[in-house]
Amino acid sequence: MRDFPDFNEATIAAIATPPGSGGIGIIRVSGPQSQAIFQQFFQPKNPPKKIISHRLYFGAIVHPKTRVVMDEVLAVYMRAPQTYTREDVTEIHGHGTLLLQEILAQIVTFPATRLAEPGEFTKRAFLNGRIDLTQAEAVAELLGAKTKEGARLAVDQLRGGLHGDIWHIRDALVAIRAIMEVAIDFPDEEMEILDTPALKIRLEREVQEPLLRLLARAEGGKIIREGVSVVILGRPNVGKSSLLNCLLREERAIVTELPGTTRDTIEECLDIKGVPVRIIDTAGIRETVEAIEEIGIRRAQQKMGEADLVLLVLDGEAGLQEEDLALFEMAAGKKVVVVINKIDRVTCVNSALYEKAFFGRPVVAISALNGDGIRNLEEAVYEAATGGQGLQEPGAAAPNVRHTAALQGALVAVQQVGEGLTAKRSPDILAIDLQDALSFLGDIVGETTTDDVLDIIFAEFCLGK
Repeated sequence: MRDFPDFNEATIAAIATPPGSGGIGIIRVSGPQSQAIFQQFFQPKNPPKKIISHRLYFGAIVHPKTRVVMDEVLAVYMRAPQTYTREDVTEIHGHGTLLLQEILAQIVTFPATRLAEPGEFTKRAFLNGRIDLTQAEAVAELLGAKTKEGARLAVDQLRGGLHGDIWHIRDALVAIRAIMEVAIDFPDEEMEILDTPALKIRLEREVQEPLLRLLARAEGGKIIREGVSVVILGRPNVGKSSLLNCLLREERAIVTELPGTTRDTIEECLDIKGVPVRIIDTAGIRETVEAIEEIGIRRAQQKMGEADLVLLVLDGEAGLQEEDLALFEMAAGKKVVVVINKIDRVTCVNSALYEKAFFGRPVVAISALNGDGIRNLEEAVYEAATGGQGLQEPGAAAPNVRHTAALQGALVAVQQVGEGLTAKRSPDILAIDLQDALSFLGDIVGETTTDDVLDIIFAEFCLGK
């Protein structure tokens, strides 16, 4: 995304609702021409003496030249700065994608008005100081959330959760740096000004420990945002497709008694306790000369190599087979949960035997036919996905990959300050490290972020947001 030279002059417009069939869609307009566009295109059914900001009016959109009615709509004009972008904004609530596109095509012919680029409304909100960069990123994360937990995480960040944490750390760093600056200005009193033990305690408690807490939340946030990939692996006819259907609570995969029914991978998504799980059913792996099935087996092996977690499905009625052990060896280096299926056909399952055979990997006994044990399996998947630690505490915004890199840079700089205090280095040197830490934190909230980084962030947004 380019840095627009007409940022302050141009009015931008876009359809703000997703494409597809639906009753109502919204066109959003932002910029200095918003009021003029409202007056030119919208005819209230009962014209008021004065249009009141932030009030929704019923009427019609008319063609700017022919004055032919294009759609019956609700429209609102919102005066700056009490808007999403802190600019004048007009929104038109109309019907159907085709009509919205026709109306938008006429709006962008208005002087000094053009189509918005992806994420440009949010970029203007950021550049106009309404939100910081963490909140801008939260908008994209909220739109792309795959689970309720992901949406909750994004909402907390949008409300300033991460922003507040960063600024508390920043304020502590600024206060410590002020002490350093005084020591630099009065070198003769340096030893009295720099109370080294007290400064180290303050640096640790107010800066280093909060940074470590934020970094500890990053892995959980990554899991919630990106999810995990889980491959169902096993011999033919052990019940892999039945297990997929059971987890999805729908008949997604074909199930027959014939071996080799699944010839290709089947991928679906589900939500397990807030973790987005992309689950992949694969062809049963066996020695085969049938060409199509052989392709499916190769794809199964490829998907297993890419997976975060493998569900190794065994036939509880047939018992442990040499082929099962061979598949376990094939999954070496992966997290594995052993699933003993078809327990509805046996009197008991010797879990200890399987745990020993698979070197202590989690073993869950289920019946994909009637759903017995599925809750236990979901819990085992959740534990494996989160490393047994669960997700971060409720209500806590978690850093994304960009934030994490900056936080790690800040932590290194802060640790260097602590080492410098111990070594009694010059306040001039310590001040440089403190400034480095502040710059890293500034990158997170957008104070010191480069244009290239901003372009990358906002280019990931959808149109109309």
